[in-house]
Amino acid sequence: MDIYLKKIRVVNPLQNIDGYFNIIIRDGIIEFLSQDDITEIENLKVIEGEDLVCTPGLFDMHVHFRDPGSTNKEDLLSGIQAAANGGFTGVLCMPNTNPPIDSVPIIEYIINKAKGEVVEVYPSAAITQGLQGKNLTPFISLAKAGALMFTDDGNCVVDSEVMRRAFEYSSNFDFLIGQHCEDKSLTQDFSANEGEMSSKLGLKGYPSVAEEIILFRDISLAKYCGNRRYHAQHISTNGSVKLIRWAKENGLRVTSEVTPQHFSLTEDYLQNYDTNFKMNPPLRTNTDIESIICGLQDGTIDCIASDHAPHTSFEKDVEFEKAPNGAIGLETALGVTLTYLFHQGFLALSQIVEKMSINPRKILNLPLIYFKVGEKANMTIFSLNEEWVVDKQYFKSKSKNTPFEGFKLKGKPKYVINNQKFFVCNL
Repeated sequence: MDIYLKKIRVVNPLQNIDGYFNIIIRDGIIEFLSQDDITEIENLKVIEGEDLVCTPGLFDMHVHFRDPGSTNKEDLLSGIQAAANGGFTGVLCMPNTNPPIDSVPIIEYIINKAKGEVVEVYPSAAITQGLQGKNLTPFISLAKAGALMFTDDGNCVVDSEVMRRAFEYSSNFDFLIGQHCEDKSLTQDFSANEGEMSSKLGLKGYPSVAEEIILFRDISLAKYCGNRRYHAQHISTNGSVKLIRWAKENGLRVTSEVTPQHFSLTEDYLQNYDTNFKMNPPLRTNTDIESIICGLQDGTIDCIASDHAPHTSFEKDVEFEKAPNGAIGLETALGVTLTYLFHQGFLALSQIVEKMSINPRKILNLPLIYFKVGEKANMTIFSLNEEWVVDKQYFKSKSKNTPFEGFKLKGKPKYVINNQKFFVCNL
């Protein structure tokens, strides 16, 4: 499909661009990009750019697609549809599938199944075989097959010697090591953040220090092993933000991500025992949210990632303590981010593009997206000011476990363009 984006606001901090342009895309390639008017539009699908923003395609570096193994919750193709519907053109999927992503054939299966789709799917691979936290996976062969990061996400590598060996093993190739920071000896059978709210509700708590202990240890190990690359996944506490800030100030190669739910929702939402608000890490306090927002503002936190974690309704529709942790987030991530960060004046639009498009690709050593004539079109187009109410019946995800059902958001994905494909978002 050949497309004409008419007088659309284009924002790409990589090129210091923030202005209104006319763009023609033919066969997936940018043919024309200028502030000059266009008179010849025959055979072009015209998209009026009023109130629309065009950015480099969004990238979510933390999703669970449950494929292989639990495709009743999500599979690669439904996950791709959910990602596109939320405005994303690229994702990094986590390895806690069944079987886990710890072998070359599983990586090849994922890459081949997703090839050529509107959303590019990249696999991460497990640090340890079977996600058991004991024996390392074959990093080199997994990386050659396409793994962009090594993490046992869903589990934490608790054994310090195993984590040290992971950093040492990665040193000659500069592999990226990610971590789900959780000292499980402190969080066993948790259901909520440890504090007044967990006591009030009679729920086993997850103390913030359980996240921070692992994060501090890992930063120390990364430094000891020669300043290795380390990525802290879905951080959630004030203390974690301070630790990462310290690491960066001391020249360590540490990056981090935060989810939209952890800068928009607090533990107070648990009062009705709605299991869609049960997640790992748990929703924290206003103090934690304030610290996370400061970390996003000053660059301590590099990325916004959804931690899209699908579960079926019958799994979630049980007693709070028995429900699995996790919420879907691909289709609400952009709306929540614009509502709670941009429209409340915490982040500029260029900063949001950095957190949701540029920085994830930089961290994963993926090609960056430039808007130039002759370049492949990889774009997210969204309305900055359209208000909408989250209604899960419009989700493309197989699962519907969203904490944002019924929330009124401001800012909505409209289209994605990538791999010569044009996708219309419908939320």
